[in-house]
Amino acid sequence: MTITRINSDTLAGTKKAFTTRRVPIGHFKTIVSGDVCPKLGDVVLARVDKLGSHKKIELENGRRAQLARLDRIIVAYGNRYAPDQFEAIVGNSLAPCHLVAGGGVAANKVCKHEGMAEPTRITPIGLLADADGQPINLAQYALDAVAQPQKIHTIFVAGTAMNAGKTTTSATLIHALSLAGYKVAGIKGTGTGSGGDTWSMLDMGARLVMDFTDAGLPSTYLAPADAIERGVLNLIGHAGAKGCDVAVVEIADGLQHEETATLLRSAKFRGAGMGIVFAANDALGAQAGAATLKDWGYRVVALSGLLTRSPLAIREASKSTGIDVLTLQDIRAGHLNALLGLRTGADLHPIDIPESALPKIGTGHAAAAAKAPIQKGVAA
Repeated sequence: MTITRINSDTLAGTKKAFTTRRVPIGHFKTIVSGDVCPKLGDVVLARVDKLGSHKKIELENGRRAQLARLDRIIVAYGNRYAPDQFEAIVGNSLAPCHLVAGGGVAANKVCKHEGMAEPTRITPIGLLADADGQPINLAQYALDAVAQPQKIHTIFVAGTAMNAGKTTTSATLIHALSLAGYKVAGIKGTGTGSGGDTWSMLDMGARLVMDFTDAGLPSTYLAPADAIERGVLNLIGHAGAKGCDVAVVEIADGLQHEETATLLRSAKFRGAGMGIVFAANDALGAQAGAATLKDWGYRVVALSGLLTRSPLAIREASKSTGIDVLTLQDIRAGHLNALLGLRTGADLHPIDIPESALPKIGTGHAAAAAKAPIQKGVAA
């Protein structure tokens, strides 16, 4: 193992990724190289060797910077689970590996979706460390634990799988709640480090956005279950401490994903929420997911997601589950607020719309919604 001092020129021109945004660049004092075994969350300086699927890297401020061969980047070691992209695992050495997420995650590709190009290849130069040569880890910069968390209205959003419409559902709910006068926190509880989802929440009116990187994790795949649960609950606690009335918490991937299932099965986690909204790609997925969540003790408030692009899928899901199926238009109109027992934007900004013109909800079917124009969903 070799420890090299960092001078004023060492990190000049490097592209520092979103996952590392909580670590001030001035805290890097040395580089540790050689015979080193990286850990989940260790921050690494790496060189880009060959561009692949990720040709850009998301910087600390959210800008997606173009990558070029021989660029030096500052990213974090983390595992990745993305059925539509890659599975990747942190290796046991500083050998060449891959950039497996544009937010700045380094790992070794295990497998990929056949529609994906090979990941961008990188070579670690060394772990970034403090003055004593101790590697800097994201966990050291996690938000402090909230001593006495305040109880706030918390709504969970989960889904059948990646790209089921969870983020769009979450962001649209945040918008509806914001219009109703609530101070809303948008929280991405699990997943792989990237700012895309939280930026969407911020754009739709969230007063505060946080994700698992604020809890010290570059990703949650293969992270300890207690660390994931503790991290998400602490983020909710911080939302309350910052004066938010409501937290919308998105849980990544699908119910078959081990970390997602373990978190959602937790009685402590379930007890922190007032209900769950389930996003699905199709009616059968909605039926299976709703049944699973009910078995785990959840109140499934509504169904949404990509299935709402199809009036027929809406009809099938509503008939098979007896649960209201809400389009994005319905959520924007405040119908999900009402199902949650929260005020709607109409309570603050009344407008003269005949009752007959409003879509019917709360009946367990979606005949009216099925007549509405198909909504263009945006994948999570």
